[in-house]
Amino acid sequence: MQNTLLLSNYREPAKTQTAYVFIKRSFDIICSLFLIVLLMPVLLAVAVISAIDTKSCPIFIQTRMGRNNRPFRMIKFRTMNTQAPSNLATHRFENALNYISPVGGALRKLSLDELPQLFNILLGDMSFVGPRPVVLTETDLLRMRDKNGALSVRPGLTGWAQVNGRDLVSVADKAVLDGYYIDNMSLSMDWTILKKTVGYVLRARDISEGAALGAVTGEYRLPARTPVPLRSAPVQDVRRGKTA
Repeated sequence: MQNTLLLSNYREPAKTQTAYVFIKRSFDIICSLFLIVLLMPVLLAVAVISAIDTKSCPIFIQTRMGRNNRPFRMIKFRTMNTQAPSNLATHRFENALNYISPVGGALRKLSLDELPQLFNILLGDMSFVGPRPVVLTETDLLRMRDKNGALSVRPGLTGWAQVNGRDLVSVADKAVLDGYYIDNMSLSMDWTILKKTVGYVLRARDISEGAALGAVTGEYRLPARTPVPLRSAPVQDVRRGKTA
């Protein structure tokens, strides 16, 4: 059995304005319900395609870490064969392409495999915007999120790290970006992330299946446009707006 991290300490969100929390959750409920109804034909079509492609159940359910250190069952469309490790983060696969099904690669590039998470959003396990939920064996990232408060909010369908490097961001950089979001989250920032996400999905930017160069080792550096210093800068200085 793989070791998982049991966290006991977490913070309240850096921003606790009643209006922001209420509007954000209302948006999640209304939009997720609307999109589920609107995209139901697409959901059914992708489910059929996935079932035929993988010769297995099209729904893949995986335990991820949720808000306040409470694991939840995240739903995705199956894009890998049944021999793929079920509790290992994809970026740690040495041979991810050997597991991805013929059509699964296209579904992943278009992010269609993530559509079932609309149900997770409707149920309150997730939000449209927040730190991406990770498997429980990602103990290094979970420890860093525990320190910067990123475990105190609902994980998101997309997040600040996903529009600033996506699969090419190292674990340490991802934690810095998650902490930046926690200290600056607002309706305007959420809207910015959603708009950027559309561009990332349509252009299939920064996608890497398996152990991407630097994504695990930390050799990758954030793009110059990113308003966050490199991971070599202390996290606490980044969050206070100081330079290293």
